[in-house]
Amino acid sequence: MSPAVRPSTPADAEAIVALLTRMGLRPNIGPQDLYWRYWLPRADWPGPRSYIMSDASGAIAHGALVPGVWLCGSRRLRVIHVIDWAARSGAVGAGAAIMKHIAQQGDALLAVGGTALTRQLLPNLGFQPAGTVCGYVRTLHPLQLLREMAGRGRLRGLYRATRGALRALAAPQAGGGEWLVRRISPGRLDEICALLPSSRPGIAVAERSVELFAYALACPIAPMALYVVERAGRARGYFLLASAPGQMRIADCWVGSGEPEEWRALLGCAVAQAGQDRQAAEIVAWASDALTADALAACGFRVRVSNTIQLRPAAGAEPPAETLRMQMLDSDAAYLHGGRGEFWT
Repeated sequence: MSPAVRPSTPADAEAIVALLTRMGLRPNIGPQDLYWRYWLPRADWPGPRSYIMSDASGAIAHGALVPGVWLCGSRRLRVIHVIDWAARSGAVGAGAAIMKHIAQQGDALLAVGGTALTRQLLPNLGFQPAGTVCGYVRTLHPLQLLREMAGRGRLRGLYRATRGALRALAAPQAGGGEWLVRRISPGRLDEICALLPSSRPGIAVAERSVELFAYALACPIAPMALYVVERAGRARGYFLLASAPGQMRIADCWVGSGEPEEWRALLGCAVAQAGQDRQAAEIVAWASDALTADALAACGFRVRVSNTIQLRPAAGAEPPAETLRMQMLDSDAAYLHGGRGEFWT
């Protein structure tokens, strides 16, 4: 009997890690990390989030997913980002079988970046370009960045750190002025309900929920904190910060306005809050739409990386015509790291 795709269980953890490692991926392999990523129950997604194909010798292929819903005008599309996708060399068709099985769970599959081999295979699996997402960086604490690079003895890194330090000194002062920042505890997430993203003309916005934030705040890999920003006593938006070694990440952000100055204020508040961590050398964020990108640039961020967004619509499903507004929270970029600081500066 040939191997079949099935949902994985915690008993498969060792085999999954061995496969991913053999194929050159660097998963966060702590037991708590794997459980949170694959098997921790989620109120907003009751289905499996990890699938495996195996035989007597171990795992042949694996694929996991980050579930999401995108608001495209009046439509709600279930869009799934595939992560930790790998197949053993020589296991012909195993990786494709995993991918096709996951595709049945939503209206479209989403892919961003990935290994060179993954990017080569995606078009053969029906993925098509659907925009670009850029990674932005701003140095937070120049001396911390210089120490990190000097301690590693990397001349090129030291040069980049020096350049980042000079840019940080020239960047606009972080802070929201009349805007105030307030942290939201996991037990008070209902306060965020009135601030959640809504559909915008020409923009496909990822849906957010209390259940999603509850899951994010339980992350053991890169601890996250959720903040509300207020102006004149009125809550206007929020941002979600993730803490990785030496780095803060704006995992998600939103303000209920299309005014550029309000987005600049929101991101300024995020930079100021992140800067309270003296061990954080830099802060990074994603932008795939013009409003977010312009606000990041105005706050002293610069583009460091760029990746193509690729979509694979389900049979009969119409892909979004709108620009996709992606954030790190829509993939594993919010929390994925290899242990020591991996700096963008």
